[in-house]
Amino acid sequence: MWRLHRAAVACEVCQSLVKCSSGIKGSLPLQKLHLVSRSIYSHHPTLKLQRPQFRTSFQQFSSLTNLPLRKLKLSPIKYGYQPRRNFWPARLAARLLKLRYLVLGSAVGGGYTAKKTFDQWKDMIPDLSDYKWIVPDIVWEIDEYVDFEKIRKALPNSEDLAKLAPDFDKIVESLSLLKDFFTTGSSGETAFRATDRGSESDKHYRKVSDKEKIDQLQEELLHTQLKYQRILERLEKENKELRKLVLQKDDKGIHHRKLKKSLIDMYSEVLDVLSDYDASYNTQDHLPRVVVVGDQSAGKTSVLEMIAQARIFPRGSGEMMTRSPVKVTLSEGPHHVALFKDSSREFDLTKEEDLAALRHEIELRMRKNVKEGCTVSPETISLNVKGPGLQRMVLVDLPGVINTVTSGMAPDTKETIFSISKAYMQNPNAIILCIQDGSVDAERSIVTDLVSQMDPHGKRTIFVLTKVDLAEKNVASPSRIQQIIEGKLFPMKALGYFAVVTGKGNSSESIEAIREYEEEFFENSKLLKTSMLKAHQVTTRNLSLAVSDCFWKMVRESVEQQADSFKATRFNLETEWKNNYPRLRELDRNELFEKAKNEILDEVISLSQVTPKHWEEILQQSLWERVSTHVIENIYLPAAQTMNSGTFNTTVDIKLKQWTDKQLPNKAVEVAWETLQEEFSRFMTEPKGKEHDDIFDKLKEAVKEESIKRHKWNDFAEDSLRVIQHNALEDRSISDKQQWDAAIYFMEEALQARLKDTENAIENMVGPDWKKRWLYWKNRTQEQCVHNETKNELEKMLKCNEEHPAYLASDEITTVRKNLESRGVEVDPSLIKDTWHQVYRRHFLKTALNHCNLCRRGFYYYQRHFVDSELECNDVVLFWRIQRMLAITANTLRQQLTNTEVRRLEKNVKEVLEDFAEDSEKKVKLLTGKRVQLAEDLKKVREIQEKLDAFIEALHQEK
Repeated sequence: MWRLHRAAVACEVCQSLVKCSSGIKGSLPLQKLHLVSRSIYSHHPTLKLQRPQFRTSFQQFSSLTNLPLRKLKLSPIKYGYQPRRNFWPARLAARLLKLRYLVLGSAVGGGYTAKKTFDQWKDMIPDLSDYKWIVPDIVWEIDEYVDFEKIRKALPNSEDLAKLAPDFDKIVESLSLLKDFFTTGSSGETAFRATDRGSESDKHYRKVSDKEKIDQLQEELLHTQLKYQRILERLEKENKELRKLVLQKDDKGIHHRKLKKSLIDMYSEVLDVLSDYDASYNTQDHLPRVVVVGDQSAGKTSVLEMIAQARIFPRGSGEMMTRSPVKVTLSEGPHHVALFKDSSREFDLTKEEDLAALRHEIELRMRKNVKEGCTVSPETISLNVKGPGLQRMVLVDLPGVINTVTSGMAPDTKETIFSISKAYMQNPNAIILCIQDGSVDAERSIVTDLVSQMDPHGKRTIFVLTKVDLAEKNVASPSRIQQIIEGKLFPMKALGYFAVVTGKGNSSESIEAIREYEEEFFENSKLLKTSMLKAHQVTTRNLSLAVSDCFWKMVRESVEQQADSFKATRFNLETEWKNNYPRLRELDRNELFEKAKNEILDEVISLSQVTPKHWEEILQQSLWERVSTHVIENIYLPAAQTMNSGTFNTTVDIKLKQWTDKQLPNKAVEVAWETLQEEFSRFMTEPKGKEHDDIFDKLKEAVKEESIKRHKWNDFAEDSLRVIQHNALEDRSISDKQQWDAAIYFMEEALQARLKDTENAIENMVGPDWKKRWLYWKNRTQEQCVHNETKNELEKMLKCNEEHPAYLASDEITTVRKNLESRGVEVDPSLIKDTWHQVYRRHFLKTALNHCNLCRRGFYYYQRHFVDSELECNDVVLFWRIQRMLAITANTLRQQLTNTEVRRLEKNVKEVLEDFAEDSEKKVKLLTGKRVQLAEDLKKVREIQEKLDAFIEALHQEK
């Protein structure tokens, strides 16, 4: 009986537990009952536990359903105790279980609600998989550049985190304060309160409109994106600093290893060679580069400066500043510097004075490229910009497209800009960076039509809207900006669309200030908050990442095809050379110039090896040819008209003194300079037999002319020469018979040459004689007949008086005219005088030659000063003085030539050759021909192919 009694008591305990666990759905499992109660249940199937009736609302809204009950340890019940007194531990346990279930239920319900909200947010996030190409490779490969192990070590340890954990003792105290609340009321009331609060929150949640939910979620999404953008920027900045330190260490040679040339530098060299390559073999330059086009003042230069992170371009308010294409190669380096392709000077872009000097140099180069009468030039300026964190790419800044030609511009400026832009954009692998000013009406844009013509499908075009801050402020409908970004206002299609801010319009703003202003603007812009723009479509940083990624993608796709085309071109050129010039070396223009330079210098050296005798002979002969006319006409003939030797000598001395003081030294220097030129030309143009190459003739002629043009004779030479010539002409003492005979021979030669010239002049005056008329069927003109009659009349008069003076008297002229009129010949007195001059001149020269023959034996009388002698040979002495002066002058000039002037001329030739070597246009102009052009093309193609192969190999190694 006592066992049955204890079993009944245990059943009552279990029933109380079932009642206390109100809200539990379903029957209590057998495993959860007390051991005694379980045995009774199994042996007495008629004994069933009664489930109390619960409220419907409680069953519907309770979050504690389906939760398993905890095992409850019952305190032992002693036999004989009253049941009501022994149930207080069970009631206390039930109250504690209520608190636990409420806490656990709230946690489960809150987790479910959070998961549901997260799924809603996830569904509202747009699918960015189509724009994956915009995100640079560095994001996917960030673990290669960022040391996460280092970051993990920098994080706080568990002890530091424990300090940040909440104080659980305080939580227990707070729960104890809630104990009375849970114990004073019944479990059903507590459930009702929780249910009522849940229903009130549901009603409040329903009041929130869907629009506000979307706005809230979009704002949270924007803040999240901006947050991760800032984190990425911070990581990039740290990475930049680390790479800068590594590059600086390598630059100082700490690791003692040779740095390889970067990929972008190798690629830029290929483009530089291609820009100079102009062949006619249908091999076009299809290598990628980023071509920046836009309307004038649309912000092209500002976008480039933001990408290059430096204010490197000349600036002007509304004025055309970009007058020729500028190729900018961006690469990574330890220092932020810029340098030109043809210069070794580095401009430090962190210093304002270097930036100003760089802008000035670019402006000077642009103006130098622009030819006279033009406004823009197609010649490219090549600039390399290096710095930490720069995106590797090659950009070409083109002159801005204009709609109207203003005053001061060339008439063809608009067409020239269009042709330059088309020449760069028609490259099928060129990436077109189309810049559109967002602050002006889209309908005023010209460049969009041009871009749509070159790339109608938009497969290689990136559209950039600048000055978005002004656009947002001025445009009445913000959706218009969205239409521009999405390309709905233009017929142009694009690969991507971006919006940037390039400053507040102040040219003195720094790049860092502009970047901060741009990020601040987009963070607060309505365009992002209203989802008109996506976060990846804004800021120049995202633009540069996207452009660089697209650039390298295009390079990898097209560079091998270009290499194959140049291999085919090289084979064609080599075949043509072997067929046309099988025995000649392939010398390009520079190598040919060096060969010609060596030949010219050898010829100048040969000029100094001319013998003194040869110099004196050619100088003496050239000087006499120059002064002979003056000596005979102005000195000898006037003196020979005198009646005695004293007057003859006096006249000769006076005229020689005047001649020496004024004309003779200058004439001698001119003769010497002309002789030097003639000898130099003879050495330069003299054929060298089989080794002579006529391809150098034009170059040698140009070098000769330029060297002679620069050469100037020493001014002090005339003064010293004047004294020497004056002393030589004052000497009248002929020492021996040999000198006397030489003077006679010199005089005869001079007079015979004059006599021959005079006879030719008379023949031209009177016409052919009877022999030529009969043999060659020639006739005289009427004028020649008159001259012939006049000549015959004057010869008759000379025969009557052989010692007639040099001039005709008036009565003699009248007599001759009347005699001719009597024969029916009308003559003018001036004609009679002209004819008399030539007739008397011939008569005088013949008389002088006869006298010269008589003086051959007159040296004995000369030694006696012609005393007691009717033979006077003062004219022989005059010609001896002239001959001696010529010999002394020639000797003096020869010494000056060999000692001074030849060396100065050699120096001038070297300077001219050095100037020509630096002037590529001169070399192209002076070294021409099919052979030169073919060798030049062959060299360029080989160089391009070698650089392309090296670049492709480095590109594969990087992969």
